[in-house]
Amino acid sequence: MVMQEKVRVLFVCMGNICRSPTAEGVFRHLVAETDFKDKIESDSAGTHAYHVGEQPDRRAQSAAKQRGIDLSDLRARSVSLADYESFDYILAMDNDNYNILVSQSPAHAKPKIKLFMEYAAQSTEKEVPDPYYGGQRGFDIVYEMVESASKGLLEDIKKRLVTE
Repeated sequence: MVMQEKVRVLFVCMGNICRSPTAEGVFRHLVAETDFKDKIESDSAGTHAYHVGEQPDRRAQSAAKQRGIDLSDLRARSVSLADYESFDYILAMDNDNYNILVSQSPAHAKPKIKLFMEYAAQSTEKEVPDPYYGGQRGFDIVYEMVESASKGLLEDIKKRLVTE
């Protein structure tokens, strides 16, 4: 993978109102606390256009706000063909969305697509579960998973930036 001046990360779930905006907000918060804040950008998107233009789910916002992270500025959008070109990491929350991304991507972009939980060192979970049809506890669990994977992802990116 060729790193540009900035490393760009895209978090992807189905509707872009629960998991991927939580990941974007958590990751953005972690990056802001480092010396790499000018070298790393992040965004989020969904594989389905169910909620385009909407804010993250109120339960996702609540789970993040309880931990000092504001997601209210984020708006749902769909993955575009241009995303495969402009992002260095395209991280799916689960296998279904991973498979959709791989099937829609140009061949040269497929190596950029990974499951986000691959970066969570202390977890055996491979997928971030969709909390949409559950209660607040599901959003809290998602937050904890996303935070763990975000820390691992940030370490991976920092190593790449330091060796450039």
